Amino acid sequence: MRLLITGGAGFMGSNSVRFFLRKYDDIKVLVYDKLTYAGRLENLHGVMNDKRLIFIRGDVCDERHLLEVVKDFEPDVLIHMAAMTHVDRSINEPSPFLSTNVFGTFMVLEVSRKRNVPLTIHVSTDEVYGSLGEGVSASEDYPFRPSSPYAASKASGDLLVQAYWKTYGLPIKIIRPCNCYGPYQYPEKLIPKTIIRALHNAPIPIYGKGNQIRDWLYVEDFCEALDTVIRKGGVGEAYNIPGLNERRNIEVVKTILKIMNKPLNLIKFVKDRPGHDYRYSMKGDKILRLGWRPKTPWIEGLKKTIEWYLSNEWWWKPLISDKYYRVETPWSSK
Repeated sequence: MRLLITGGAGFMGSNSVRFFLRKYDDIKVLVYDKLTYAGRLENLHGVMNDKRLIFIRGDVCDERHLLEVVKDFEPDVLIHMAAMTHVDRSINEPSPFLSTNVFGTFMVLEVSRKRNVPLTIHVSTDEVYGSLGEGVSASEDYPFRPSSPYAASKASGDLLVQAYWKTYGLPIKIIRPCNCYGPYQYPEKLIPKTIIRALHNAPIPIYGKGNQIRDWLYVEDFCEALDTVIRKGGVGEAYNIPGLNERRNIEVVKTILKIMNKPLNLIKFVKDRPGHDYRYSMKGDKILRLGWRPKTPWIEGLKKTIEWYLSNEWWWKPLISDKYYRVETPWSSK
């Protein structure tokens, strides 16, 4: 099997690269990544010398370059993970999100269509469904109600993918994972941010009262779901990837502090961000029917993640500065 992974040097991309190289002997993986702030060669530490891995630096918005790469590599599956992902950044500067997540997805689809790629996988997010009330969980046909520029850009990408399936018959599959966590996640995200700040006894900012609810999935379980959809999923179908593990943000932070034996007074409540969704929740009936379900228990996953960050200071320390430890909202610090 020949896999081309756009954004393969990012958090979920690099974990997927490791997963596929570990699981399959007869495989070739090409990582196509622009190497932005969160896409780093350091994320591929330990596998860059694997003869089954090829790395090419490139932008998904560059159709000519991507066409050449796909023509030369001839992938069996193109997994499109390249995306701008952080909601706070999308509030501050939405333009790169529209460029990468909408136009970049369009370019990937065009290249897949022109080169007759056998299967294109689009990695989306649960945020396309917007904020849900208690007792409501979105199925794959639930209406899109994105709240942030990030979520809107991903919803737009989903609609483009669906249009290419319906208009051109392009073989596609969509997966919509919930909040993933684990090794190699950029320190701006809630779990690594909490771990690193707690390690330094620095204030941990929580938006509002921290009552927002998210569903959490260990990244290794996401990789299993991705593999399952590639092998068993229906062409033209979308699959929610839930963690079946809904937690309030304040509970997540308190649990990390307890595991790390750190005081709760590190928590500092700050002004909530604009348009902050209250709750994300998805039904996972379709992926469960394919035989997948999350394997990593919540506490076990958190402990593994904490241990990784404590043991890999070399990876995250170059990414932070003294400003990282301040308590401020990103949209008020322009």
